[in-house]
Amino acid sequence: DHGKLFPWRFIVFEGKGRERAGDIFADVMEAEGEREKQVEEERGRFLRAPVVIGVISSARELHKIPVWEQELSAGAVCQNILIAATALGFVANWLTEWYAFHPVVKEKLGLKPGERVAGFIYIGTARDELEERPRPDMEKIVTVF
Repeated sequence: DHGKLFPWRFIVFEGKGRERAGDIFADVMEAEGEREKQVEEERGRFLRAPVVIGVISSARELHKIPVWEQELSAGAVCQNILIAATALGFVANWLTEWYAFHPVVKEKLGLKPGERVAGFIYIGTARDELEERPRPDMEKIVTVF
């Protein structure tokens, strides 16, 4: 059983699976009274990349590894997927937007009670030149002890 070895698992969205996920997002937005433009934007959300990998944290209480470490390992999985995708020549982005936390979305994606989305990793190729994001001033965030 995977869950006994690793406190995380994957959901891979590709092909029609990306459309099915978009339908879930759109249905939730529509049920909440969102305007049509936003509903349609959510329907196409996972179509922005040919593959989206959902990393699902399934940390367990009363385990020899503390929950905090189990949750951190799911984050490490996300980071390693980003590094691997980049090393293979792809562009990747790690996101956790509203749909990562919405209970109806989580249920429809098959998350079990207690499971949480560590991130959705979008993987593809860049259409445009990538812009560097602002980065923190290291002198403000690093303390030498």
